[in-house]
Amino acid sequence: MRVVSAFQNVSATHLAEGHDHIECDVLVCGDDKAAKAEAIALAEAAGMRGIDAGPLQNAVVVEGLTSLLIGINIRHKVKGAGIKITGI
Repeated sequence: MRVVSAFQNVSATHLAEGHDHIECDVLVCGDDKAAKAEAIALAEAAGMRGIDAGPLQNAVVVEGLTSLLIGINIRHKVKGAGIKITGI
């Protein structure tokens, strides 16, 4: 079975609006390189940058960022805080 974790940190607001470019990175975790490559290609087709974030066990950490982003959205009264990785 091929399993990847992706898109959990991209605001549903951005995805629903259907922009050509969403200024968020998609962190992709998984144990199968080909499956991660497919998820990264999907992210790119949706106007985002897909980043290999390591093995599937890292998905727990990435998922934890979601609640952080929700808190940022609430505190700053925005709808779509996201993750952007720099330096790569």
